[in-house]
Amino acid sequence: MRGQEGVRRYAGARVRVVRGQARLLSAVGPGPGMVAGQFSVLSPGTERRHLAGADREAGYMTLGRTDEAAGWLVAPVPHGAAFDPACPGAVRAPAGVPPSLAALARFGQMACLGLDRVPAVDVNGALVVGSGPVALGCVLELHRRGATRIRVVTSRSKAPIGQAPGVTCERPDGAGRGHLVIDTTGDVRRAAALTEPSGVLGLLGTPKAGDVLGALEVHRGGWTVVGMHELAPAAPGAYQAAYTTVASWLAEHLDPALVGRWCRTVPGACAPELFAVLDAPSRPAEPVVLLDWRTS
Repeated sequence: MRGQEGVRRYAGARVRVVRGQARLLSAVGPGPGMVAGQFSVLSPGTERRHLAGADREAGYMTLGRTDEAAGWLVAPVPHGAAFDPACPGAVRAPAGVPPSLAALARFGQMACLGLDRVPAVDVNGALVVGSGPVALGCVLELHRRGATRIRVVTSRSKAPIGQAPGVTCERPDGAGRGHLVIDTTGDVRRAAALTEPSGVLGLLGTPKAGDVLGALEVHRGGWTVVGMHELAPAAPGAYQAAYTTVASWLAEHLDPALVGRWCRTVPGACAPELFAVLDAPSRPAEPVVLLDWRTS
């Protein structure tokens, strides 16, 4: 990967998807001026898209730091890759924030930037579709913004997201509709079916190419549909500012015991096994899974 000025931004990805399977690659030392990738984060939706597509390096969220006293850098580069600290899209966590919380804050940052685009609406009683890391980041960001009642629609029994402040989990077949509905899974049709007339539908998860939400349906429902992609145009500095806000708030307000229940760290060498069970009941229950590359 190269920036517009031709400078190489990362090197030494540790996972590559080949014919729908994840393969471990050998470690490569960081080049001059680069930061070693020490941890990376599984984003299930992204990994599934990679597995279903052409052969490529997998992942987009790797952590490293310039020295032990500095905050973690979270860079949009493949699993375990060394990277240029100045690569576009990299954010720095406040000093003292551990890797698991830095990763969780990155998902919260997505929700923070997306919710900034939503028209003024009461976030109390918001309905979030999904229970993975993007959903967890979303409910925590809603709570930071004052929501004390958040409904989560998930088919997972005893989903860990249910331990988040103010959250009540509902089965898809029994969920009622909501005025503010935020999809974190990419299933636009399911989220639309849960949106009340004159409601707001936020698309935080990435829909599949070709998914359709009919203009007539939106028109008759009086819906406001908001694209919540984190890389949508924003003011200069907004990307890092959102991350700093989220990470600082989580570090100050979140019970560390909850972080332990939501985040699991495993050796990077386990990546192929984890990719193989992304859609299986045996996948990790924790929404946030970090791969540790320091000894792999």
